[in-house]
Amino acid sequence: MASPSKKAYPLRIDPALWAAIERLAAQELRSANAQVEFLLREGLERRGRLPLVVPDGYTKTSGSSAADRTPDVN
Repeated sequence: MASPSKKAYPLRIDPALWAAIERLAAQELRSANAQVEFLLREGLERRGRLPLVVPDGYTKTSGSSAADRTPDVN
């Protein structure tokens, strides 16, 4: 069952790619869904597109400097 704080999204994916994700998930002791989320986060982080919340209450994009921080206004 999906966590109430997570967005459910149907995904159409090549069966061979899904099988590879399932094998990797089993090797890393994760569910296939957790593995997909892990891979998406890893890819976004690598590209500097994953917003991170830093302890001082500011949000920054991974890979940005302290000067690039913007106040978290949520």
